[in-house]
Amino acid sequence: MNFGHPRVLWFSLILLPLLALFFWATWRKRQDLIRQFVQNKTLAQLTLGVSTARQKWRRVFLFVAVSLLLVSMAGPQWGFTWEEATQRGRDIIVAIDTSRSMLATDIQPDRLTRAKLAALDLLQLGKFDRFGLIAFSGSAFLQCPLTFDDEAFRQSVQILQPGIIPQGGTALSQALQSAREAFGSDAEENHKILLLFTDGEDHEQQVMDTVDRAVSDGIRIFTIGVGTPGGELLRVRDEQGNLVYVKDESGNVVKSRLNEQLLQEIATRGKGFYLPLQGGNAMEVLYQKGLAPLPTSERSTKLMKRLKEQFYWPLAAGILFLIFEIFFPDQKRSTRRANALQKSAGANSTAATTAALLLVLLLPASQGSAARAERHYKAGEYKTSLSEYQELIAKKPADARLRYNAGAAAFQATKFDEAVKQFQASAASPDLDLQQQSFYNLGNAEYRLGEGNSNSQEKTAIWEQSLQHYEAALKLNAQDKDAEFNRDLVKKRLEELKQQQKDDKKDDKNDNKDEQKDPPKDKSDQEKKQEQKDNKSNDQQQDQKNNESGKAQDEKKKEQEKQQQEQDKQQGSQQKEPDKDKQNQAQSKPGGEKKEEQGKPEGDDSAAQYAQLGKMSPAQAKQLLDAQKGEEKALLFIPQDRKSASQSRSFKDW
Repeated sequence: MNFGHPRVLWFSLILLPLLALFFWATWRKRQDLIRQFVQNKTLAQLTLGVSTARQKWRRVFLFVAVSLLLVSMAGPQWGFTWEEATQRGRDIIVAIDTSRSMLATDIQPDRLTRAKLAALDLLQLGKFDRFGLIAFSGSAFLQCPLTFDDEAFRQSVQILQPGIIPQGGTALSQALQSAREAFGSDAEENHKILLLFTDGEDHEQQVMDTVDRAVSDGIRIFTIGVGTPGGELLRVRDEQGNLVYVKDESGNVVKSRLNEQLLQEIATRGKGFYLPLQGGNAMEVLYQKGLAPLPTSERSTKLMKRLKEQFYWPLAAGILFLIFEIFFPDQKRSTRRANALQKSAGANSTAATTAALLLVLLLPASQGSAARAERHYKAGEYKTSLSEYQELIAKKPADARLRYNAGAAAFQATKFDEAVKQFQASAASPDLDLQQQSFYNLGNAEYRLGEGNSNSQEKTAIWEQSLQHYEAALKLNAQDKDAEFNRDLVKKRLEELKQQQKDDKKDDKNDNKDEQKDPPKDKSDQEKKQEQKDNKSNDQQQDQKNNESGKAQDEKKKEQEKQQQEQDKQQGSQQKEPDKDKQNQAQSKPGGEKKEEQGKPEGDDSAAQYAQLGKMSPAQAKQLLDAQKGEEKALLFIPQDRKSASQSRSFKDW
């Protein structure tokens, strides 16, 4: 069993003992007063048949009734139904630097602990937002995907520590890239927000290009500086648990400083702002000024249990005990008839008391519905709040405040037609303050209604009504700056809309004139296109002919080579052939390597013989190979990773 208002129970623990003490004190006082004014002998005659025990039981019934009514006010709940929870929120990814530089204690207790506490504070502020977590140092890792599960995000933040990412250093570009991938994997379209908690010591120096790519993906970046510009020397614990200073490759002690300039530049490029992590309300400032103004999206999550209200059971029991207390007699049956006249005289007062008690008991039930509607509104459940107010309006259609509240709930639920209807009804209230607020909100609702209308004429008419209602609100309260600002804005938008309508009419007239002049041009364009097609077809035919002629020439060359080879075989007795496996060849392979094999023909006239055979002499082959080796050196392949590694500076793991 749960209670919707447990504070009432704590209040009951104080009230019920006081009530019991009050009943006991009044009983003693009553007895004392009777003894003072009535003698003991006559008291027995006057109270003949009156039962003291029955009087005490009536007080017990009254005490139990009050106790049950307090339990009913606490809102007992048991049993449940499944409902689909609908939330409106934003998508926020928190990226926390876990490099060793975050162990600096220039802010207490250290930078990383302060960043983790700030992330948990932000989780409390964004109750309806989805949160994700990225841990980064030399590389980045998506620790927790976007989720509504606050406990999963909280546990992911609490386990963060230096060394959770094996690669040391600080690479902001890796964190930005991981955020792009995390947002990209989500199919839902929503506002994307990235919060960078870091000291700004970027060791890669390629972050701005990644920032531009993230902004092109629709990500808005806010940077939170953790640390101080003065910085502090880095100390870590070794294997024995002793604190030692972190040193660079040159043996110098490393001092980590907050790089505010880089973080400000990242935030400016990322369409956000930079905020130093100082003071106790830094996250409140970030959420109120940076995140809360951003638009939200509505989505349905998993089914959730909704507890059933069971307040009517203790309420009914309390009413029954009140009835028992009222009709439970003080006298026994033997004396009831004798006192019939006294009872009839007190019947009217008893009935009046009963009616008054029932009225008091039933009054909170009607007020509870309005309070429940207000709770739904404050919790952001505007559709549920609207339905609650509509039920109350059905019972009290003349209540202008219910109409106004229903209009506010409909406006927040983007049901602008219903909002206009309810605000028009509340504007008829004799209360001038309520009337002024109704006119102001009526202007807001009509402006939103016109903004969603695609018909320019209807939009103009609706916005003119909105302008009139802003004027009415200013007549009732000339000091309302919001109404004045909205009136000027709607007036400006109306002028722009009317000007656009005039320009559209002029463009339509010009288009009609151009259509009358353009037909001859269209005909010439068609002729040009036909000529281009003919030229292309002619070019294709010419290419085919050239290809056929080239093939014919190749075949002729092959036939001539065959004839030349036959002639060489016939002249075998007069001169020696070079070995086929030792002929001068220069074959290029895919890897760029070249092999050289030479064969030496017998005789001094080898060059002449190779010239007759149409082949290169050994000297020519050697010259060609030397030239190709020079080209081979110029075309050596260098892997991209090695090239970048050679240009990058020394590795830093803090």
